[in-house]
Parts: sequence; C-alpha cells; structure tokens
Amino acid sequence: MMFFTAFVVVSAAACFIAALVKGGGPVMGVAVDGALLAVAASGLVLAFATWRAAPISAFLRIFSVVFAVEYSVVTLAFVAASLGFWPEALAPLTPPPSLPATLAAFGLIVLLISYIPVIRQITQLADPFFEAVRLRDVHLGPFGVRRMSEAALGKTLVIALVVINQAQVGINIRLSFFNRDFFDAIQKKNEEAFWYLLIFVFCVWAAISVVSILVELFLENVLKISWREWLTERYAGNWLSRGGLYRMNLVGDGADNPDQRIAEDVRSFINLTYGYSISMLSTVSNLVSFSVILWMIPAQFVLPGTDIVVPGLPFWVALLYAAIGTWITHVIGRPLVRLDFQQERYEADFRFSLARLREYAEQVALLRGETAERQILGRRFSEIVANYYAILLRNMKLTTFTQSYFQASVVIPYVIVAPYYFLDKITLGVMTQTAGAFSRVEGSLTFFIARYQSLASYKAVVDRLSTFGEAMGRARALGTIAPHIVHAQSASRDLVLRDLSLVLPDGRAIVRADELTFEAGRSTLVTGPSGSGKSTMFRAIAEIWPYGEGRIEAPANARLMLLPQRPYIPSGTLRTAVVYPGLSGSYDDASVVAALHAAHLGALAEKLDSDDMWAHRLSGGEQQRLAIARALLDKPDWLFLDEATSALDEALESDIYLMLARELPNTTIISIGHRSTLHNLHDLHVDMSAQAAGVSAPRFVAKASTK
Repeated sequence: MMFFTAFVVVSAAACFIAALVKGGGPVMGVAVDGALLAVAASGLVLAFATWRAAPISAFLRIFSVVFAVEYSVVTLAFVAASLGFWPEALAPLTPPPSLPATLAAFGLIVLLISYIPVIRQITQLADPFFEAVRLRDVHLGPFGVRRMSEAALGKTLVIALVVINQAQVGINIRLSFFNRDFFDAIQKKNEEAFWYLLIFVFCVWAAISVVSILVELFLENVLKISWREWLTERYAGNWLSRGGLYRMNLVGDGADNPDQRIAEDVRSFINLTYGYSISMLSTVSNLVSFSVILWMIPAQFVLPGTDIVVPGLPFWVALLYAAIGTWITHVIGRPLVRLDFQQERYEADFRFSLARLREYAEQVALLRGETAERQILGRRFSEIVANYYAILLRNMKLTTFTQSYFQASVVIPYVIVAPYYFLDKITLGVMTQTAGAFSRVEGSLTFFIARYQSLASYKAVVDRLSTFGEAMGRARALGTIAPHIVHAQSASRDLVLRDLSLVLPDGRAIVRADELTFEAGRSTLVTGPSGSGKSTMFRAIAEIWPYGEGRIEAPANARLMLLPQRPYIPSGTLRTAVVYPGLSGSYDDASVVAALHAAHLGALAEKLDSDDMWAHRLSGGEQQRLAIARALLDKPDWLFLDEATSALDEALESDIYLMLARELPNTTIISIGHRSTLHNLHDLHVDMSAQAAGVSAPRFVAKASTK
C-alpha cells in the first residue's frame, strides 16, 4: 500500500504546484487556484486513508487501491487541462474537479466502514479467498486457460468489475446530457440536431453500454464461480478434517445443517456480497455524479410560497425524501433479519427430517411408525408455516410502504421543476434531465429501501456462515486445551492407556483407566453393560473423542481402523463402497473380488461397477461383511470391531473371525461384543467394571468369564 500512497501524494503535490503556477484568489497571502487546491487537499485525505488501509481487510484493500490509482490518473489529467496541456479533441472528456474529490471521499469511506462490526464480520468471511496463494488453472473462455493464484484471480476480477461499473456510470452521465440536448432539439424542432444526437451520440454510447454489460456479465460469473469453488472446498475441508464431521455434532446449535450452509449459504453469501460491494459502489458513483447535475441546474429555486433561494433544491428534496424513506423502511423491516434466519433453519430441519425418514424407511415401516412420522413432519412443517406467515405479514407492510414511496418519487421532480419550465426559465431538455437525475439520486439514496428484504437475508446468511465457522473452530479446538487426551507414539509394539479419564460433553465421567495395555498380536474382547463407555473408549483411541484427559500411546507409525456396528455405505458404485475410505483405483479388481469372497459376499463380485443405493440394497449383515472386506483391503496394524458382527449369526460370525486371523496375521484385533461365543475367538478379555458414581474401569479378567 505504500507504493499507492506515494502515488497519491505525488499526484496531490503536482496539483498543488499547478495551483500555485496558475494563480487565482489569495490564500494566506498566496495566489492559488481554488479548484486545484481543493483537489490537492482531497489527495492528502486519500493518501492518509490509503496508508491506513494496509492492515484492513484484503477485500476492502482492493477498492482502496482502485480509488488511489483512479484519483492519481484523474488528478494528473485535471492538472494538464488546467495548465492548457489537454488536447482540444478530448475537451469533452476533461475531468471535473468534483471527480478526484469524489474518489478521495470513496477511499476515506472504505477506511471508515472497515471498522463497522458487521462489515468486519462480512470481510472475515470474504478475505481468505483474496489472500489464498494456491495456484490453479483458470478457464477464461475465449481468452484460454491461465494459471494464477486464487488471490490474484479474485483481485484482478474485482478491479476489472469496479472499473467497468464506474465506466458505466460515466456512460449514464453522457446519456443524461444526450437526453437534455435531445429534448431541447425536439422543443426547438431542430431536425439536424435531432438525427445527429440520435445516430452519432445515442447509438454509439448505447452500443458501448451493451458491450460493457456483456463483459461485466462474463467477469462477474467467473468471479462468483471461482470464489464459490474455493469457499466450498474450504468449508467442506474444515468440516471433514481431523474428525470434524463427528465433532461438529458435539458443539451445539452453531453446527446445525452443515449441508445447507456449505451448499446454499456459501452461494448466497457470494452473490449478495457482490451485490452489496461492487453494485453499491456503482450506486454511490451514480449518487455523486447525478447530485452534481442536480446542483448545477440553471434555475434559481426558491422555497414554495417564499422568495428564499435554495441552491440545488431538487438535490435537497431527494436527500430528505430518501432519508425519511430509509428510516421508515428500517423500522418496518428490521424484524425480517431474525425471521429470515429462523426460516432458513426451519426449512433445513424439515429437509433433514425427510432425508432421515428415507434413510430409515425400513425401520419405520417395520414399526408401523407412519402415523408418528406424519406427526413429527407436521410439527416441523408447522414451524415453517408459522414463520412464513410472520415474514409474509412483515413483507406486506414493507411492500405497502416501499411501493407507495416509489410511485410518489416518479412525480416529485416534475412538481419541483415544472413551474420553472412553464415560466420559460428552463428548457424541456433541462426538465427531463432534472427528472432523470432526480430519479438516479433518489434511487441511489434508496438503495437499502429497494434491497431491504435481501439485506435481511444477507445478514441471516452472514450470521449462519459465521456461526458455522465458529462451530468448526470449536470442533477443531476440542481436546487441544489442557487438560486433554494426549496421543503419543511409542517404541513399544503395544497400545497403552495411561491415567485416562473419559467424560461426556456435560462433564460427567464415564471411564477411568489408570493403566491398560493391549498387547500386539493378541486379540482382545471388551465386554460390559450398555452405557459403560466401551464405544467411547474406542473413539478416544481412534482420536475422535475429545472429552477427557490422560495419555494414549500407540506404536509408532501404526495404522488403526475402527469398524462401527452400523457401517457407512457411500452412494455410487459397489466398488466405491467396498474400497471406502480408499480412493477409486486404490486397489485392483482381483484384490477387491478376493476381499468380497473372503467376507462371504462373493455373489456381489460381478456388480462392482453397478451404481445403486447400496445402503438400502444390502441387509444389515451384508453391510457389516462389506466393512470386513474393507479391513481386508486396508490391512491395518490394529483393527477395532465395535459390535461390527452383531448382525451375523454365530456360525458366520465365527467364520469371519477365523478368516480375519488367517488373512490378517499381522493385525491385532480388539472387539466389543456381548455374545458368549466371542470369548473363544479372542486371546484376552477386558471387562468394563462398574465403579463409584457411574464410572467404569476396564480390567483384564480370566478367559472363563462369560460376562
């Protein structure tokens, strides 16, 4: 930012020198040009804002850089024009002194809004994309493929879009003056001027406007899809890393419906952030530019019923009208932020209930639970309906006011300037230009009135993504603050639990293991009553249970695999389900087929490439055997079976254990189970002995035990 600050300072200094050279009215005894001096002074303000912008949001810094460069270029052009170095052919394009001052004001505004809490909340979500250094291939349609970092891509596109939007404002200003001259030509019945303006002015600028809109459309969509791709990967990656998928369920309401937040809220955030940044900049540019036009209308406006002259009366009317309208809109629409947030949650909860019902369709049908499910779904949907009507009533109040407001705004400028037209103090062209400029100014000032409903949705989306990010942060932080469970590697071949205490999220202790050693090469059966903490102990060993303290020592570089009672079956082909969590192509066909045969699933070997809902096609026992096939492919050093054969009959269960011992001779098997027949299939037996206050302690017991 120091380079751009210096650029602005140099431009302001050149403007100040030009003010001295050109001369004019005395300032502190020195003859200076007032306009040049004002531009130079605004440059110092912008230089300060640009310098202070270094530590602010990466997203907002892009705008600071654009304004600094534009100010410098425009100021140097204004200096050249003031000193007589501006080409005659470009006289219509001479920048007015208000333009560099406006750009300086924009730069200061960017700095000031960066300290607003809600803006900080938004930029915290937006900034990572504009700071990312990962390289990627960018497909730019007719421009081919370019390799660049995410940050470079994002910044380049934003700068281009800002410049295009400001160019479009310039085109609108030019068409405003066309509109004035065009209607003056009609009033004067000047046919030559009429056709010249229509063909050589309007058609040319209209064509340029169309081209700029097409370029903007292309660049806008490249930015949005690139930004969404990166942000989706970031959220999904955080959600799926370090057990986050499981731990997110432990951290509370901030983690509800992560699927919606990643799929829907990310898309909405990007679309709305674009609309409320670049589009808002275009709106502000329109406001400033057309305010100048309103201010410079060649008429002495007076307050109705008085002789008091009010310079720029149409501008002050537009400002007051918009301010009152914005305030009333905010008062009426403020509850929409809360209602929209609730609606998103109720909708997501209802979709989740429907998805869960489909997943457990068999269990519901077997229990004849359809009536209960209708009641549950009805209760969920009634929340949607009640909140929807609350939103509807609020929107009706808001729409009643805003539509009345916009209808009245059409006639107000004519009420102000029509008397001056009928008194021949202004021309028809000036009257229509005034009405157009008033509409632009009033429309810019009522930016938030027109978008209040989407603004409420925007705030809800920002809150949902912020709370989701915070929940993921809490999930990653679980188990990292002392006292916590320490996972260490040791030179021993055994797996050891030392001074391990496991607790529930509410702090209630459930397992205490002062010292427990699982011997490598010797299979162990863990038994105990339900709720004694057997599965929690397995989760702690697998490093996904974060609540507790103590030490778990595993052999260095040992690979652990845990098979739960109910396996996860991903959608897709059977091959995808069998090799999971391995990637496609991790194993050859022969290995996959051999694993299926060993797991007593040989009948499925010919369906490896069949795409189906295998979680519904396979029985519970088949799903458990499919998980066994995964273990055969993965060949872990330690295999933990958390009632992973409970859906099998005793004979098949015995065959599976004997097969595992034969096929995985270097794997140590630790099982949780309740059947007495499992004792003869394991070398050692650990029982979760009940202690005081509901705490269980794992203890080795004799093989003869049938607990």
